[in-house]
Amino acid sequence: MVRRFALVAACALVAAGCGAQVHVHVQRHAVVRPPTHVSACAAGVRQLATRTVALAAVVERPTRAYARPGRHALARFGLHNVNGVPTVFGVLGEQLDRRCRPAWLHVELPMRPNGATGWVRARDVAVGVVHTRIVVDVSARRLRLYRDGRLVLQSAAAVGAPKTPTPVGSYYVNQRLVSTDPAGPFGPGAVGVSAFSNVWTGWAQGGPIGIHGTNEPSSIGRAVSNGCIRLPNPVLRRVFAAALLGTPVLIVR
Repeated sequence: MVRRFALVAACALVAAGCGAQVHVHVQRHAVVRPPTHVSACAAGVRQLATRTVALAAVVERPTRAYARPGRHALARFGLHNVNGVPTVFGVLGEQLDRRCRPAWLHVELPMRPNGATGWVRARDVAVGVVHTRIVVDVSARRLRLYRDGRLVLQSAAAVGAPKTPTPVGSYYVNQRLVSTDPAGPFGPGAVGVSAFSNVWTGWAQGGPIGIHGTNEPSSIGRAVSNGCIRLPNPVLRRVFAAALLGTPVLIVR
């Protein structure tokens, strides 16, 4: 298994999405606990993510993502994203070399098209375990949070309006942003998701999707947003505290 990490550095930033701009700060937080044991390996490719445990990879040195290991470059990623937040990938699997050492990781990428995946060199990232998972049911307008496969929180949510729908698919938490105006349109903060709006909205940064609070509590349970998922502010605080970087986010219809 690749190197483990325990902490993501904090920094100031400005982020934009869901139709408005908001000043935020990245919150310093412990990310993961490494597993107590690693099963015997076999050379080749193996899947790592499960329904109860996921892996997150934090970029430690600038890296490129490829369509196949070392072939057909897709994008280059630095240590931080456009908001100054450490770059994180959701890990799906790994390719082991002849000595059973991880050489490449198959990862989810925070880029268009939604659901994009690629391969990055294992030496360029540090990997940790994530025990949480979020499921958003767009039709039911409901969010559920699981830890180790157990439901620990559920809430009504606002979702995208018919002309600006919330994109369905499998994503992950790629940043966590704290608002400097808890009474503003994003509430106390936002959990950034590696998804983008499927329609042109004119948002900055290509229309990123997030799970955030709101200053319009009457919108909860309705299809009224620009694609983001809104939660009551007290619920958002709980989700924010639990949804560490790399947390899988499944959005279903």
